[in-house]
Amino acid sequence: MATTRSLLERMDGMRVGKPHVQLAFIGGLGLLFDGMDGSLVSYIMPIIKPLWHLDGAQAGLIGSSLLIGIFIGAIGAGALGDRIGRRKVMMYALALYASATIVAAFSQGWEFFFIMRVIAGIGIGAEAAIIPTFIAEFIPKKRRGFFVGAVAGFFALGYVSAALIGTTVVAGLPEGWRIGQLITAVPIVMLLWWRRVLPESPRWLLTRGREAEAERIVQGLEEGRLVRTSGSGVIAVKAEAPKAPPLFQQAELWRHGNARRTAVIWLLWISVTFSFYGFFVWIPSLLVAKGMTITGSFTYSLIITIAQIPGYYSAAFLNERLSRRVTIAIYLSGGAVAAFLLSQAPSEGAVLAFGSLLSFFMNGCYAGLYAYTPEVYGTRLRATGMGSASAFGRIGGITAPILIGAAYPVLGFGGVFTMVMAVLGGAALVVLVFGVSTSGRSLEEIDERASGKTTTAGGDGPLDPAGAAVRTAERNTHGG
Repeated sequence: MATTRSLLERMDGMRVGKPHVQLAFIGGLGLLFDGMDGSLVSYIMPIIKPLWHLDGAQAGLIGSSLLIGIFIGAIGAGALGDRIGRRKVMMYALALYASATIVAAFSQGWEFFFIMRVIAGIGIGAEAAIIPTFIAEFIPKKRRGFFVGAVAGFFALGYVSAALIGTTVVAGLPEGWRIGQLITAVPIVMLLWWRRVLPESPRWLLTRGREAEAERIVQGLEEGRLVRTSGSGVIAVKAEAPKAPPLFQQAELWRHGNARRTAVIWLLWISVTFSFYGFFVWIPSLLVAKGMTITGSFTYSLIITIAQIPGYYSAAFLNERLSRRVTIAIYLSGGAVAAFLLSQAPSEGAVLAFGSLLSFFMNGCYAGLYAYTPEVYGTRLRATGMGSASAFGRIGGITAPILIGAAYPVLGFGGVFTMVMAVLGGAALVVLVFGVSTSGRSLEEIDERASGKTTTAGGDGPLDPAGAAVRTAERNTHGG
């Protein structure tokens, strides 16, 4: 049987082939429909508000429903992903959000619709947390930053799709909002495909002592095919295989050398999400308050949304060329500059140009973050780390509209933009100074160096038996 060390080296040393592209496409489709489903609510709201005679508080609850669900889903996906595996969580999350979206399409009142949107959000949050983790564990180290960033870019494709569906279907057809919901639930049929072809992460299997399964999957990758994880029968498990990790490991994010990386990652997530939601929720109102009038709202919104696509994919490209840390810092700084230019925009054309520039940079930050976050944790803690960071970032999204709304009467238009620019600039400085370097390194090497270990063999640290097995093999090879 192949050793843990040879399996990890083979995964990181192989060339990117058809199965890697397949996995990226599978993950990308999941995120595309997540983005579409989440974004479509903003187009549904003007329809259901008069339909159900919603007051401001009720409309606000529906507007917040998805964020509430995403927070729960991200935390849950991290906990379950490290305990029961990445593949199961991906499939359950897809089934949950698609089913809830179908049921929501038949809502007869806002209360039931709100509940279904929270449940759908749980599925969306779970997928958004687990898919980048899953992809990062398959892609060879030299292309990992590009692939994970590119997969995250499917979110933008989902936002553009939602804008098109919202305009043509939701606004253009009788009961269009219900039809739009059903369209976003189409990926329920993807479960048939996923169940047939989707393998489990070999890195996760190694943490559970399931080397035979991991070997089959890695061999399949080398042969240019996907080998599905065994779902039945007797599975060979090493006698010394560790027990499953506890369901909730959040405390471990602050132990065993993880505290610094967790602090940096959480700061980045809350800064980017705070700024993103702060700008895009309040920009129209702030500009109107400054005396500007924005016409052609659909064209304006669509162009700004489309600007997300080159933002994601340019950052995915730079993830490998410049490193994740530098890429994130550049796009954070670019977002701060775009925010300043937007605050000084003298015309509607300038608003459109600088708003698109802001959209470009802010979504480029996410391409860097989605690639960077799963890299800095060991395998047994990776899903928990990604899910917790994603969930913590949502706090920024929830609080940004509130804080900016309260600050505007005191700070004024320029003060609000200065505040958010300071958040972006501070985050850029933090990631450059304190961030972990990850480009071109195996996931095991990243964790070892970040934790300050001195062993020469790669490993995922004290929490990762796969890494421990690597180090044991190294000692045995060299006589202890």
